Amino acid sequence: MAGTEDKKKSSAKQSGGKKKEVKKETGLGLSNRKADNFGEWYSEVVVNGEMIEYYDISGCYILRPWAMSIWEVMQEFFDAEIKKMKVKNCYFPLFVSPGVLQKEKDHVEGFAPEVAWVTKSGETDLEIPIAIRPTSETVMYPYYSKWIRGHRDLPLKLNQWCNVVRWEFSNPTPFIRSREFLWQEGHTAFATKEEADAEVLEILELYRRIYEEYLAIPIIKGKKSELEKFAGGLYTTSVEAFIPNTGRGIQGATSHCLGQNFAKMFEINFENEKGEKAMAWQNSWAYSTRTIGVMVMVHGDDKGLVLPPKVASVQVIVIPVPYKDADTQGIFDACSATVNSLLEAGIRADSDVRDNYSPGWKYSHWEMKGVPLRIEIGPKDLANKQVRAVRRDNSAKQDIPSADLVEKVKDLLHNIQQNLFNEAKQKRDACVQVIHTWDEFVEALNQRKMILAPWCDEEEVEVDVKARTKGEMGAAKTLCSPFDQPELPEGTKCFASGKPARKWTYWGRSY
Repeated sequence: MAGTEDKKKSSAKQSGGKKKEVKKETGLGLSNRKADNFGEWYSEVVVNGEMIEYYDISGCYILRPWAMSIWEVMQEFFDAEIKKMKVKNCYFPLFVSPGVLQKEKDHVEGFAPEVAWVTKSGETDLEIPIAIRPTSETVMYPYYSKWIRGHRDLPLKLNQWCNVVRWEFSNPTPFIRSREFLWQEGHTAFATKEEADAEVLEILELYRRIYEEYLAIPIIKGKKSELEKFAGGLYTTSVEAFIPNTGRGIQGATSHCLGQNFAKMFEINFENEKGEKAMAWQNSWAYSTRTIGVMVMVHGDDKGLVLPPKVASVQVIVIPVPYKDADTQGIFDACSATVNSLLEAGIRADSDVRDNYSPGWKYSHWEMKGVPLRIEIGPKDLANKQVRAVRRDNSAKQDIPSADLVEKVKDLLHNIQQNLFNEAKQKRDACVQVIHTWDEFVEALNQRKMILAPWCDEEEVEVDVKARTKGEMGAAKTLCSPFDQPELPEGTKCFASGKPARKWTYWGRSY
């Protein structure tokens, strides 16, 4: 990349360009390759692509506008969809009293190591320390108990867009594992289990759409094991993604049926239509800024970010390429007209007309930031009433007549979105391995596969698999049991215990 840039700059000098004004910055390239050192590559990409900046408190990151704009696109989609489901937005405080937090024993045990506490006000020790929410079940449910009295108060469907704090100590990673992150959390209460069950899957489908339709990432919908389910819940469903470069699964979002456990603890009771006392059925569901990290990991390459057009805040960047004796003003006017035509058609476009950077530098800069489509306009393009379009996903170039600009750009953006998904699915599918025995499992795990195996669905067997695979790379665990179950022939044995298998389950290492 730097070599191309140098050539462009030297040609600018030879053709009498304003060499003093053109910055000789060639440090745009990444110093780590995705295939060679994934962790370092990822850290570089999120900083150089202007997604985050590191902060002076470990595990906390500044989300820059380039990242926030992606979050806002997803937020706009999801918020509109849940409102169609009659979910209303609210906001509950960040602080939790210890008594309330500790009310649900399994729940607090699941989160206890990650809870941050406020213990001082100025120089004075607080009489009772106050927790900062790791999630809001215990914050919200005392008030559900107050607000729900009769069957006419149900269903109660609330969501909040907020931050939560989980004081992670192991390997903080921007977006993937941080001490504070943004998310939405929905908390709903119903009169019947049937209504709760139906909503769990309705929300999970919205999460699938975020990943597959917006972020162009293939996911698997499934149910978590008893060991991996939400602490204190009845069952957990999730969308699971996979990172081929590291051979790790990643939980994309979760939709939990809490059953009546929290209703029992927080006395969320109501009088049903028969005048009898009944307990509410509850759900909670969430997705977070982790989504952005998964997108970077799946699509990014050795030139930087690769953004799917649906979530990119700039879908098309227009760059003037003036040469000596060219009609510079004409080129700049054409760039301006191109951007305006695209904006009027609802395409998010911008131009880079800075005169202190060479075109080559700009190409590298916007490639690093992952803009899906670059349009170049030089003297020949101006003369031929065309523009040159360059795709970020595969570097393919195409000359587009100015008269067909909007239609062709829309087609290209659609094709880029689809191609990113197809490529990601192809890579993910190549990593999936079906196994039947323990030896096959260990071999597949060493090859960084996402493993589909027949399992007896017993918790102690999963604990044993974790113990037997513990090592430098981390232990293997269940990712999910897919809803789309392959046929399980009679007599199939569990790969780990030899007992009769009850289901197919995905296994692997995970983030």
